[in-house]
Amino acid sequence: MNTHHRGRWPITADLAFLRRQLRDHAAGAGLGGTRLDDLLIAANEAATNVLEHGGGGGTLTIWHDGTDLTVDVVDTVGRLTPLDVHRRRPSAPMDRGFGMWLMGQLCDEFTIRQLSGRSQVRLRMRLST
Repeated sequence: MNTHHRGRWPITADLAFLRRQLRDHAAGAGLGGTRLDDLLIAANEAATNVLEHGGGGGTLTIWHDGTDLTVDVVDTVGRLTPLDVHRRRPSAPMDRGFGMWLMGQLCDEFTIRQLSGRSQVRLRMRLST
Protein backbone atom coordinates (compact mmCIF):
# COMPACT_ATOMS: atom_id res chain seq x y z
CA MET A 1 0.00 0.00 0.00
CA ASN A 2 1.44 3.33 -1.07
CA THR A 3 0.75 5.84 1.68
CA HIS A 4 0.97 9.57 1.02
CA HIS A 5 1.61 11.47 4.24
CA ARG A 6 0.01 14.85 3.93
CA GLY A 7 0.16 16.56 7.26
CA ARG A 8 0.61 16.46 11.00
CA TRP A 9 -0.22 19.27 13.39
CA PRO A 10 -0.37 19.78 17.15
CA ILE A 11 -3.85 20.12 18.59
CA THR A 12 -4.22 23.55 20.16
CA ALA A 13 -7.09 25.85 21.02
CA ASP A 14 -6.90 27.17 17.43
CA LEU A 15 -9.29 24.58 16.04
CA ALA A 16 -10.13 26.81 13.06
CA PHE A 17 -6.52 26.49 11.87
CA LEU A 18 -6.67 22.71 12.28
CA ARG A 19 -9.93 22.51 10.32
CA ARG A 20 -8.48 24.61 7.49
CA GLN A 21 -5.41 22.38 7.25
CA LEU A 22 -7.54 19.26 7.33
CA ARG A 23 -9.96 20.64 4.73
CA ASP A 24 -7.16 21.60 2.35
CA HIS A 25 -5.42 18.24 2.60
CA ALA A 26 -8.63 16.19 2.39
CA ALA A 27 -9.86 18.16 -0.63
CA GLY A 28 -6.46 17.71 -2.26
CA ALA A 29 -6.84 13.95 -1.81
CA GLY A 30 -10.21 14.04 -3.59
CA LEU A 31 -12.68 14.16 -0.71
CA GLY A 32 -15.43 16.72 -1.24
CA GLY A 33 -19.01 17.77 -0.59
CA THR A 34 -20.93 16.31 2.31
CA ARG A 35 -18.29 13.66 2.96
CA LEU A 36 -15.65 16.34 3.46
CA ASP A 37 -18.02 18.22 5.79
CA ASP A 38 -18.66 15.00 7.74
CA LEU A 39 -14.93 14.39 8.17
CA LEU A 40 -14.36 17.97 9.34
CA ILE A 41 -17.12 17.67 11.93
CA ALA A 42 -15.85 14.30 13.19
CA ALA A 43 -12.22 15.45 13.37
CA ASN A 44 -13.23 18.66 15.15
CA GLU A 45 -15.11 16.57 17.73
CA ALA A 46 -12.06 14.35 18.24
CA ALA A 47 -9.73 17.35 18.61
CA THR A 48 -12.15 19.04 21.02
CA ASN A 49 -12.16 15.88 23.14
CA VAL A 50 -8.36 16.03 23.28
CA LEU A 51 -8.51 19.61 24.55
CA GLU A 52 -11.27 18.97 27.08
CA HIS A 53 -10.60 15.40 28.26
CA GLY A 54 -7.32 14.17 26.78
CA GLY A 55 -4.76 16.23 28.62
CA GLY A 56 -5.12 19.38 26.54
CA GLY A 57 -2.58 18.40 23.90
CA GLY A 58 -2.04 15.92 21.16
CA THR A 59 -1.60 15.60 17.42
CA LEU A 60 -3.71 15.24 14.31
CA THR A 61 -2.21 13.35 11.38
CA ILE A 62 -3.83 12.93 7.95
CA TRP A 63 -2.83 10.78 4.99
CA HIS A 64 -4.35 8.89 2.09
CA ASP A 65 -3.43 5.83 0.07
CA GLY A 66 -5.52 6.47 -3.02
CA THR A 67 -8.46 4.49 -1.65
CA ASP A 68 -8.99 5.87 1.86
CA LEU A 69 -8.30 9.10 3.67
CA THR A 70 -7.26 8.53 7.29
CA VAL A 71 -7.10 10.95 10.20
CA ASP A 72 -5.48 9.96 13.49
CA VAL A 73 -6.10 12.10 16.56
CA VAL A 74 -3.82 11.21 19.48
CA ASP A 75 -4.09 12.61 23.01
CA THR A 76 -1.60 12.65 25.89
CA VAL A 77 -3.71 10.97 28.59
CA GLY A 78 -5.08 7.73 27.18
CA ARG A 79 -8.49 7.56 28.83
CA LEU A 80 -10.35 6.39 25.72
CA THR A 81 -10.55 2.67 25.05
CA PRO A 82 -11.87 0.61 22.13
CA LEU A 83 -15.10 0.16 24.13
CA ASP A 84 -15.83 3.89 23.72
CA VAL A 85 -16.48 3.33 20.00
CA HIS A 86 -19.77 1.60 20.80
CA ARG A 87 -21.40 4.48 22.62
CA ARG A 88 -25.10 4.84 22.02
CA ARG A 89 -26.74 8.05 20.95
CA PRO A 90 -27.10 10.15 24.10
CA SER A 91 -30.61 10.86 25.28
CA ALA A 92 -32.06 14.34 25.02
CA PRO A 93 -32.05 16.90 26.61
CA MET A 94 -28.28 16.55 26.98
CA ASP A 95 -26.30 19.60 25.91
CA ARG A 96 -23.12 17.60 25.38
CA GLY A 97 -21.90 14.07 24.93
CA PHE A 98 -22.77 13.45 21.29
CA GLY A 99 -19.19 13.62 19.94
CA MET A 100 -18.19 9.96 20.18
CA TRP A 101 -21.50 8.79 18.79
CA LEU A 102 -21.37 11.38 16.02
CA MET A 103 -17.89 10.31 14.87
CA GLY A 104 -19.21 6.79 14.37
CA GLN A 105 -22.17 8.04 12.37
CA LEU A 106 -20.21 10.35 10.05
CA CYS A 107 -17.15 8.30 9.13
CA ASP A 108 -16.76 5.05 7.21
CA GLU A 109 -14.49 3.82 10.01
CA PHE A 110 -14.16 4.99 13.60
CA THR A 111 -11.79 3.13 15.89
CA ILE A 112 -9.96 3.79 19.14
CA ARG A 113 -6.67 2.25 20.20
CA GLN A 114 -4.86 2.63 23.46
CA LEU A 115 -1.19 3.35 23.01
CA SER A 116 1.41 3.73 25.74
CA GLY A 117 -0.13 6.51 27.85
CA ARG A 118 -2.18 7.84 24.95
CA SER A 119 -5.40 7.20 23.04
CA GLN A 120 -5.65 7.20 19.26
CA VAL A 121 -8.92 7.98 17.51
CA ARG A 122 -8.87 6.90 13.86
CA LEU A 123 -11.35 8.35 11.39
CA ARG A 124 -11.39 6.95 7.87
CA MET A 125 -13.30 7.95 4.76
CA ARG A 126 -13.30 6.11 1.44
CA LEU A 127 -12.28 8.47 -1.33
CA SER A 128 -14.79 7.00 -3.79
CA THR A 129 -18.15 5.60 -2.82
